[in-house]
Amino acid sequence: MSHDTMLHRAQARLADAAKHLNIDPTILEKWESPKETTQARLTIQMDDGSHKHFLAFRSRYDDTRGPTKGGIRYHPSVTADEIETLALLMTVKCALANLPFGGGKGGVQIDPHPLSKTELEGLARGYVRCFSHVIGPNRDIPAPDVNTNSTTMAWIADEYAFIVGEWTPGVTTGKPTSLGGSLGRDDATARGGYYLLQYMAKHIGFTPGARVAIQGFGNAGSHMAQLLESDGCKVVAISDSKGAIVCKTGIDIKKLNAAKERNGCVTSFAGSNGVSKIAADELVSVDCDLLVLAAMEDMVHAGNAANVKAPIILELANSPITAEADEILKSKNFVVLPDILANAGGVIVSYFEWVQNRQGYYWSIEDIHALLKTKMEEEGAAILALAKDKNITLRSAAYVHALSRLVGAIY
Repeated sequence: MSHDTMLHRAQARLADAAKHLNIDPTILEKWESPKETTQARLTIQMDDGSHKHFLAFRSRYDDTRGPTKGGIRYHPSVTADEIETLALLMTVKCALANLPFGGGKGGVQIDPHPLSKTELEGLARGYVRCFSHVIGPNRDIPAPDVNTNSTTMAWIADEYAFIVGEWTPGVTTGKPTSLGGSLGRDDATARGGYYLLQYMAKHIGFTPGARVAIQGFGNAGSHMAQLLESDGCKVVAISDSKGAIVCKTGIDIKKLNAAKERNGCVTSFAGSNGVSKIAADELVSVDCDLLVLAAMEDMVHAGNAANVKAPIILELANSPITAEADEILKSKNFVVLPDILANAGGVIVSYFEWVQNRQGYYWSIEDIHALLKTKMEEEGAAILALAKDKNITLRSAAYVHALSRLVGAIY
């Protein structure tokens, strides 16, 4: 499915939300295109002395509520269209979480895996040289995304400091703690989703000891598995990009983490303790009480939505369910905790990092967790009330809630 449909889908959801608000329909024209998208040629010197050139992007979709905020991804399939779509979703997500940010996103069209550490550093610093006029702590704040991490953010902050002539930690978030990163950022996406699930539990029929299937075992998926297991849930199936495993009695997450670290895939854990292998695309149809989608976009679609057995679905990935699949799940009365709130923990703790950088005072892990929990519960309560009041899905309610904040900032 092309990313073009992803952009149209996000815009359609905003248009749908507008029907539930008494607003001037021409307002939506503002979000038909980004405020600015910059495309650049990024040149890096390779270890053998040669130079290579790559397409790089930075999109600032909307800054009505504050400086734009969003990750940088390295991937061969990065396009301007994909970056703009994700920047629009960040605009909506920051409004929903009531953060003083607009939405941005960045990317480089590259497969970073063959690059050496020196070349990766050159790539990060080259990105800043391309976009130093775009980014800034009061203008546009990057963070890690696909194939980027805290080290990438350290290089970016360092290069930016060199260009502007002073150390400016608030130019990025997701930095190492030794350079002004926040405690609690590593598991923030999963923890935010976990707090939302805990808060919603009694409203959506989620009970202790539930059986869980998790699609995607990267940062968000693996942390979610640990949080749910320690809460008494049974993780009965897990997949990554190479395959999936299932075990009716529950998978030992600590042992699975060790196996994945050694062998690079979850399927290497099959064969022990009643764990067996299944095809990766069978994960969504596993019999369980909760399905956590923590992989890529469009994983539940018209072709497999009818096979989903989990009555509760938590979206930790961006746009993992297509519009057609949404309708199928709705007809089965399944509950979907939508991505723009369920995975907002990452950007919320990024906001905490930005605040700490600006005041030069750093908070304890207990404070971070308590503030994140409060934020997830506040917005969870708001969309629950909206969904009930207007008799709409939690996803629709999330878009209505976000749009009302965006519109409120315009008038």
